[in-house]
Amino acid sequence: MTMIRRLVWAALALALIAGFAWALWPRPVEVETAEVGRQDIVVTVDEEGRSRIREVFAVSAPIAGRMARLDLHPGDPVTVGETVVARLRPAAPPLLDVRARRVAEAARDAAQAALGLARAELERARAQADYAASELRRAGALADRGTLATRTLEQARLDAAASAALESANANVMMRQRELESARAALIEGDEASGDGPCCVEVSAPTTGCILRVLAESEQVVAAGTPLLEIGDPSDLEIVVDLLSSDAVRVTEGRPATLDGWGGATLAAHVARVDPSAETKVSALGIEEQRVTAVLALDGPAAAQAGLGDGYGVTTHIEVWRGEDLPAVPVGALFRNGEDWAVFRVEEGRAWLTPIGLGERNADWAEVRTGLEPGASVILHPGDRIADGVRVAPRAVPRD
Repeated sequence: MTMIRRLVWAALALALIAGFAWALWPRPVEVETAEVGRQDIVVTVDEEGRSRIREVFAVSAPIAGRMARLDLHPGDPVTVGETVVARLRPAAPPLLDVRARRVAEAARDAAQAALGLARAELERARAQADYAASELRRAGALADRGTLATRTLEQARLDAAASAALESANANVMMRQRELESARAALIEGDEASGDGPCCVEVSAPTTGCILRVLAESEQVVAAGTPLLEIGDPSDLEIVVDLLSSDAVRVTEGRPATLDGWGGATLAAHVARVDPSAETKVSALGIEEQRVTAVLALDGPAAAQAGLGDGYGVTTHIEVWRGEDLPAVPVGALFRNGEDWAVFRVEEGRAWLTPIGLGERNADWAEVRTGLEPGASVILHPGDRIADGVRVAPRAVPRD
């Protein structure tokens, strides 16, 4: 009985040790894997942009005056040279304060006095002219009787013919009358003259399109050059996008692009222009960035762009590189190993650290130049439990 009891306890001890050994024995790490294959890779520069009408005409007031209330609203069609978009009439004279009124009244009184003086001068000049004419008649009669010297007769004729003083007096009276009218006009204020003068200056549409924005709608007094409204053709759209200067160096004119994220179908476009200079802008995080403006021209039928208006936000994808049938590895398998890129390659149930050389890449795939061959299996998103030589239990993820 003692021997049997010992054997039972020995068997229980061995079972307990075996259980502990089985529990502590390292198990393969479950991982997701993907296969290195051949893939078409398209590299794009993705950035937020906005739409704008290519040619926008800003209509401003050609003169200072009172603008009539505009009857136009955003979206109303206009025709070049036909549609009247604004009417301006002379503004009422400004109100005079006490000092300005007294100065104007003094100027009016002075003008009235000057006019009276000018009229007196005119009467004196007219009397002198009449006297010279009567002297000439008397001198002529005496000369006919031979009792007057020829020189005296000629002097009388000269005095009668000298009308410059009379003309000067007439001109002085007219000038003083105009000065009086000007002084009286300076006293006009408020709405006294609102109905005087020409009716209106009409401003016609400078182009055919529709009203984009009304900047001044209510009746008001405007200065010359005041912006009134903007006109453009909604079908003549382009896309403006601010690129980082490091991305702009790869973008050239003519490169294809696609647009989405505006609420409609994906649109085709191409790069029409890249500005030659950059501008410093501050990002939402407060970081200064060098941004370069690129302009995209829309391609395809106009019906596909229906609904896209001026100032709409879009997401742009500008193609900068394209490769076909290239050995490619999923980006999710890549990680940094020092200064190089590497992956964990799965072979015979174990993970092996494999440095690789990469070419171009996008958000999904990276071109493999060295280190891997098509058909190799790599671990996606390797965690901290993965190391060189660790046993793994792979589960293949299908390719998109």
